Amino acid sequence: MKQILIAAGLALVVALLLTPVLIRVFTRLGLGQPIRDEAPETHQRKRGTPTMGGLAIVTAIWASYLGTHLVSLALGGEGPSASGLLVLGLATALGAVGFIDDYLKVRRARNLGLNKRAKSAGQLVAAIVFGVLALQFRNADSLTPGSAGLSYVRDIAAFALPPVVFVLFCIVAVSAWSNAVNLTDGLDGLAAGAMAMVSAVYVLITFWQFRNACAVTPGTGCYHVRDPLDLAMVAAATAGACIGFLWWNAAPPACQGELSPLVQSKSA
Repeated sequence: MKQILIAAGLALVVALLLTPVLIRVFTRLGLGQPIRDEAPETHQRKRGTPTMGGLAIVTAIWASYLGTHLVSLALGGEGPSASGLLVLGLATALGAVGFIDDYLKVRRARNLGLNKRAKSAGQLVAAIVFGVLALQFRNADSLTPGSAGLSYVRDIAAFALPPVVFVLFCIVAVSAWSNAVNLTDGLDGLAAGAMAMVSAVYVLITFWQFRNACAVTPGTGCYHVRDPLDLAMVAAATAGACIGFLWWNAAPPACQGELSPLVQSKSA
């Protein structure tokens, strides 16, 4: 439990401190968000708002995850797991696609970055690599980071998916999650707020699996999972990073009138 709290706290602090720094850097470099001319007038005032703010979230998650494991190792705990690194690798790969998309928008000075095929190709490669590697890295209990078993609360052993079908499922799931975030992005605090709440739920789920893992408490109803505690740390770091970023991403009060550059950057 301490590791989860440390991960959330570290990510929160890093995101709170790093986000305004990136805002100033991006503003100085002129990396502002272009807005379509047909957008509503209320949205036009965001023109020039620093973009690529997701860099703060991904950096905070990595810093928190590695920092928590350094503390854990110093206290005699274990280091990073294959499950945690795979999830972080997937998030980083998808974040790289988003970074390139935002950079092209700024470079071209219009609200068009990567085309649909390029975005889909990036998501496809990330999902395939994740799906293939998720069925590798067996531990002493012969458990892999991902399970090919069809699950409803727990794996249904009689309905295990072939590896190819499992990878196809990963492609669909990753594309759905990634595009769901893209659809919510653009409104003040919506994407970061939703991600924080979803990540908090994953903390509860993975911690429950950790407390009831078959390797810890064998018996009826236990969970055959590889690294539940490490995944709980990743989820906690994600929630903390999103909350820290949300402070700078929330909509400014309407009574402020003209928005200062730093307040405008809350929409980054």
